[in-house]
Amino acid sequence: MAISGLGRKLVNDGLLSRDDAERLFEECQKEGVHFVSRLISSKLITASKLADVASAEFGLPLLDLNAINIDLDTVKLVDDKLLSKHHVLPLFKRGSRIFIAVSDPTNLIGIDAIKFHVGLTVEPVVVEEDKLLQMLVKVAEDLDTSMGDLAGDESLDDLDVAAVDDDKTADDDSAIDDAPVVRYINKMLLDAIKAGVSDLHFEPYEKRYRVRFRLDGMLKEVSSPPVALAGKLSARFKVMARLDIAERRVPQDGRIKLTLSKTKSIDFRVNTCPTLFGEKIVLRILDSDSAKLGIDMLGYEPEQKQLYLDNLEKPYGMILVTGPTGSGKTVSLYTGLNILNTEDRNISTAEDPVEINLEGINQVNVNDKVGLTFAAALKAFLRQDPDVIMVGEIRDITTAEIAIKAAQTGHMVLSTLHTNDAPQTLSRLINIGVAPFNIASAVNLIIAQRLARRLCKHCKTLDDLPEKVLLKAGYSAAEIPTLKIYKAVGCDQCNEGYKGRVGIYQVMPISEQMGRLIMEERTAIDLADQARKEGIPDLRQSALKKVKDGLTSLAEANRVTLE
Repeated sequence: MAISGLGRKLVNDGLLSRDDAERLFEECQKEGVHFVSRLISSKLITASKLADVASAEFGLPLLDLNAINIDLDTVKLVDDKLLSKHHVLPLFKRGSRIFIAVSDPTNLIGIDAIKFHVGLTVEPVVVEEDKLLQMLVKVAEDLDTSMGDLAGDESLDDLDVAAVDDDKTADDDSAIDDAPVVRYINKMLLDAIKAGVSDLHFEPYEKRYRVRFRLDGMLKEVSSPPVALAGKLSARFKVMARLDIAERRVPQDGRIKLTLSKTKSIDFRVNTCPTLFGEKIVLRILDSDSAKLGIDMLGYEPEQKQLYLDNLEKPYGMILVTGPTGSGKTVSLYTGLNILNTEDRNISTAEDPVEINLEGINQVNVNDKVGLTFAAALKAFLRQDPDVIMVGEIRDITTAEIAIKAAQTGHMVLSTLHTNDAPQTLSRLINIGVAPFNIASAVNLIIAQRLARRLCKHCKTLDDLPEKVLLKAGYSAAEIPTLKIYKAVGCDQCNEGYKGRVGIYQVMPISEQMGRLIMEERTAIDLADQARKEGIPDLRQSALKKVKDGLTSLAEANRVTLE
């Protein structure tokens, strides 16, 4: 094999054997890595010795990277992809010349690529390979974090964003692939994933721009980029989610997939909404692994879990999960689907949109624009030999009636509704037009749920509350003497005393007596009284049990269950 460049010089000077050089060149070609990087990692020569040889051979100055301050404005002149690809680092600019650090002066392809990209005369200087690698990582981190401080960047004052017309085409959105904007958004997404965030809010206002994360159910501001970047940020999100960049007058929905590794990827559901001062962007993190946690991780009490499992095993009927947006309904449903997802079952779901992707389940994205409604999808499912059907949400009488009929004709149906508790779910079905006798014969189980923040196990401490407060909260006088209630404190391992969330549930099977009350069209209050007689804890009682068990605080229980 012919050896060229720096490798040949090292062989000729006796600093590297020809066999080692050929082996390294062959490995570099196969793996697509730089020769100098592989040479240093093989420990056949030190980085400082290699830099001395390269400087002397090619007549280039030798520079100690640790002794200078890198000019980030100069680094920004070059696309970060070029830096990592060609293993070079811009240092500073003097007039029409840009000085770049290289560990291999024979890397002419990289040097020419930088020259073509910036349109300046390139002056290479030799640096040590290990220091170059460290500095490339440090500069990338500095560029990411510098986006949060862009509000003071005077160069942004010249951006003419006020003159942008709502009807301009996508071509008028300059720099939607602007490297700092791309880096900033990528950093926000990664930070959100690492922190366990559920939603990201990007909000433009008249004089500021705000980024908030919803962590453990609570929104918190995490960044405030310059308001001048509002258009670029929304345009970038639209490009990522394949939305119409030119359309700023109506809301749009899309999806982003972020690949973290060969085996791990995270999906984001994206929604844009036109506001007074620009488009608000909200991203919901959709993590398929959340459906694989298992039912034991969701926070069901033992008897509640058994009720859910028993009803999942029934060959037909309907299971309804109810609660507000963000209460964990989808995870509860998919946990059940994951249990049912066996080779001998045909499972189909209709959702708007599909939030969690599970292999072995036939998932359909509802699209009203093309006529693929929940009702249309359900009709198609019934012709596809189904065993289990999941409807993302029952919104109208047509969808409800088809789902009810499916449950009455030998199919297991799972769905959601937006109601406050289990008894109100039955009243809601009657209100949208479902016949009471159909509800009584089809619905097997209703699960109402909320998500409460879980106390941090490292810093939670006992809370000394007066007896009258505990009585008012709902505890009996008999249990107060032995009651231990904890409160949030806060430490470096949690978020204001909380870490993660725990489910609070009301799991209500439809008994024979409950069915009679439904057919009599009794009120939700009557149904709640019957549930109480049958010993079914409501959401408030379930929340107090979680407080008693030390899983959450009384303040948090009050936040999610007191009306």
